[in-house]
Amino acid sequence: MPVDPSTRRAGATPISAPRSVPLASEPHLSLTVALATWAVGWFAGNILASAVLAISGHASDAAADRPVWVASASAVALWIPQIAAILVVCRRFATGNLVTDLGLKFRPIDLVGIVIGALSQLVLLRLVYWPLQSIWPDTFSSKHLEQNAHDLYDRASGGWLLVLVLVVVVGAPIVEEIVYRGLLQGAARRRFNDVVAVIGVAAFFALIHFRPVEYPGLFVFGLVLGTCALVTNRLGMSIVTHMAFNATALLLIAR
Repeated sequence: MPVDPSTRRAGATPISAPRSVPLASEPHLSLTVALATWAVGWFAGNILASAVLAISGHASDAAADRPVWVASASAVALWIPQIAAILVVCRRFATGNLVTDLGLKFRPIDLVGIVIGALSQLVLLRLVYWPLQSIWPDTFSSKHLEQNAHDLYDRASGGWLLVLVLVVVVGAPIVEEIVYRGLLQGAARRRFNDVVAVIGVAAFFALIHFRPVEYPGLFVFGLVLGTCALVTNRLGMSIVTHMAFNATALLLIAR
């Protein structure tokens, strides 16, 4: 917290706030502003994605039957308004610098996220779903859990496989970490304590994917991502972890 120079004793050392949480006198995004930004970006993104689907001529097709280029274009259409909304709001209510406002920076140590992401996919998810599969074997079967990834991968071939990798392994982790850990978790930490912020955003992150069978895994992985951002005070490690998690999932489907 800031220390009034007039009350500072000689030799005393002021306590500085964590770098990811701005001082009270600095401009920052409140939780209300962050949630409103998310809502505007998300709804605008869905409208734009729906327009892309309509123009493509595949709007009436089942999601599993749409070509990779349609799924990829829809994803990009969903992301553009979200990032645009964040940029506008950061310039209006904060510093306008995503490094300062959201912690969007990387350090070499963030590469540890490769191991964290791979282990989350290979070990953590299995631990999460093992009891659920024992109790509800049909609902939480591996087939159901992997269906979405299989549908995407089976439609990709040649150059479209590269496009799929770019969207799933690069684009999605960057955008989602900026939105959920950068925007929402950062604002929630200023309103609540760190534990509440990490758990709340992890739950919201899981729910917004609208795939109930994946909720347990997404929630637990959201906790991992939130902890990475919390401990490092930046998004670099959570982004790398998210990338490694998605890449490992694709490799498991491809084998």
